Amino acid sequence: MKRKLIAAIGVAGMLFSVAACGGDDGGDGKKAGADGYAGQTLTVWVMDGSSPDQWQKDLAAEFEKKTKAKVKFEVQQWNGIQQKLTTALSEENPPDVFEIGNTQTPAYAKTGGLADLADLKEEIGADWTESLNESSVFEGKQYAAPWYFANRVVLYNKKVWADAGLKDTPKTRDEFYAALKTIGEKTDAEPIYLPGQNWYHFVGLVIGEGGELVKKDGDKYVSNLDDPKVAAATETYKKFQALSEAPKDKDEATPQQGEVFAKGNVGAFIGMGWEAGIAVEANPAIEKEIGYFTIPGATADKPEGVFLGGSNLAVAAGSQKQELAKEFLKLALSDKFEGQLAKENGVIPNKESLQVNLKGNAPAEAAAPAAAVGGTTPLIPEWAAVENDPNPIKTYLTAVLNGKSPAAAAKQVEGEFNKRLAQQQ
Repeated sequence: MKRKLIAAIGVAGMLFSVAACGGDDGGDGKKAGADGYAGQTLTVWVMDGSSPDQWQKDLAAEFEKKTKAKVKFEVQQWNGIQQKLTTALSEENPPDVFEIGNTQTPAYAKTGGLADLADLKEEIGADWTESLNESSVFEGKQYAAPWYFANRVVLYNKKVWADAGLKDTPKTRDEFYAALKTIGEKTDAEPIYLPGQNWYHFVGLVIGEGGELVKKDGDKYVSNLDDPKVAAATETYKKFQALSEAPKDKDEATPQQGEVFAKGNVGAFIGMGWEAGIAVEANPAIEKEIGYFTIPGATADKPEGVFLGGSNLAVAAGSQKQELAKEFLKLALSDKFEGQLAKENGVIPNKESLQVNLKGNAPAEAAAPAAAVGGTTPLIPEWAAVENDPNPIKTYLTAVLNGKSPAAAAKQVEGEFNKRLAQQQ
């Protein structure tokens, strides 16, 4: 689960052009007849850790019962998947259905490698959560379907909070800050571990302010870090980071913040639910002290903005079995199987009504309320190069935390930011 979500959150590398040919007829891709799609086999690529064995088994059985066709699941590794998928989509027999990272979807859509799924959206997607579906849409067209998602929560040490006299978890950003201040005043613990370059949390703050990291300048995208909404998010980040002893020039994985939390002298940190496992592995005794709550927003009625990492399901434009692929998606994305996946994997499903399947899963329950107000990094193919090291947004954050104004820090990284956005796709 850990590796899957890390990969889904980060976009790496560029994509080559994909030839989009094929359609629904020819070969063994004939439409259903009296015997359904008997004799056909649908190839589906899923990423390692994404779909439990039982989910695959149950879905395959129902798919065969409905269509008389078989499904062949092929599990892929995240490492190197973009190049592998790009190559596969340019060949004569691509996977018919495949899992794709949500922030990677626009780049594949731009190349022409994804089939238009507007009819599927109309038939089964009326109640897909809008924020989760955004990454499946490129230039106004539906090129994928939202599958599963995850976002950050607050993981806190119950003992530290109790030692500080804190009985309730905060519901607003100000209450959260006040609670952390109280921990600093009444205990020897570090109130929050927040490294200076936890940039996905920063992205969430920008989303919460209604800001954008890029803007259009003529026919190209350029940095929007000098926008007042981005500056407001930066000031919030700076305010909370001032309560932390974490380095200003490192991210949440250097060192792993779960390992820092495991020592028992940190009040809270902002991370993915699975990061609790890192803490427990380092110190099993900490498990009973770990609690979770939704990152509080400016007001109690709306959680903080969060970055939504996750995956969509797409159909290859070159598949000769597109109609059969859509039959598969109708089942895979149905309430039955979407709910089963949410329950077994603890991931956010593509519609709010299915969040009942997360009951009893504490980190997932804490994450779910923010899904509707979450977002992603800019959904443009040009974005991919921005995240390559050294990430200019990380440089920006460190500059601010070391004393530069948001405007000055934005100016410092603007050239590199724009250079990356201008790279040929």
